[in-house]
Amino acid sequence: MGKKLTQDMIEQYREKGYVSPVDVFSREQAAAYLGKLESFEASQGRQLTKGFNFKPHLLFPWVAEIARHPAVLDAVEDLIGPDILLFHLSVWPKNPHDSAFINWHQDATYFGLDPSTQVTAWVALSDASIEAGCMEVVPGSQKLGQLHHGQNHKDNILLSKGQTVDVPFDRSHTEFMPVSAGQMSLHDTFLVHASGPNNTDRRRVGLGFSYIPASSRCVSKTRLTASLVRGRDYGHFDLEPAPAVDNGEAERAIHEDAVRRFRTANDELAATY
Repeated sequence: MGKKLTQDMIEQYREKGYVSPVDVFSREQAAAYLGKLESFEASQGRQLTKGFNFKPHLLFPWVAEIARHPAVLDAVEDLIGPDILLFHLSVWPKNPHDSAFINWHQDATYFGLDPSTQVTAWVALSDASIEAGCMEVVPGSQKLGQLHHGQNHKDNILLSKGQTVDVPFDRSHTEFMPVSAGQMSLHDTFLVHASGPNNTDRRRVGLGFSYIPASSRCVSKTRLTASLVRGRDYGHFDLEPAPAVDNGEAERAIHEDAVRRFRTANDELAATY
């Protein structure tokens, strides 16, 4: 029995590469967080989507709060241990009846982590049903290790580089991971997964937190940043401070630097593929 996950849930994660759903906070709290996100979007006149969706935990205290939520970190600790870094975070919105989707991929691609021990916590701020385009996974595919990816740059593919598995893999059996607002799913960095368009009348919004053991390194030439969210640091990344105010001047400068480094390293690693 773990801090948050049952032994059966931990064993399913090891075998299938994912566990879902896991309760984090109430629907009311999820709605309050979503309201903050959408208020900021309205003030900027653009949405936190492709090209504008990286590392919001450096801009907004409420996102940093979710990143450090005990229910999230207790579950992550059950899977990767007590010393935890938040390596990356992306906002994943899908508007009602929009064609945007995410193609078959692995989160580890272009991350350059050694070892590649990473768990993604996908926290739902609104309901993510099958109809709304929740994640679809190939259970057990994390055991294949890193697969080769190509790039597809269609506008309606939400991944920044359109990274897509371009070698054969068996997807004759897939499973869906629907989650309600305030719940999360957890999946392994090598799990092959995708998600379809949102065919409902409501916006689907989730936050994808990429957590790694603090002992991990990144093999890129560019030194990256990360947030220490639990336990002790090992000195392999420049540590990111939590924001003090929403979208402040200092917060924007820190965010710009962290995103620039991440994109530089991402491009560097993609070029070696």
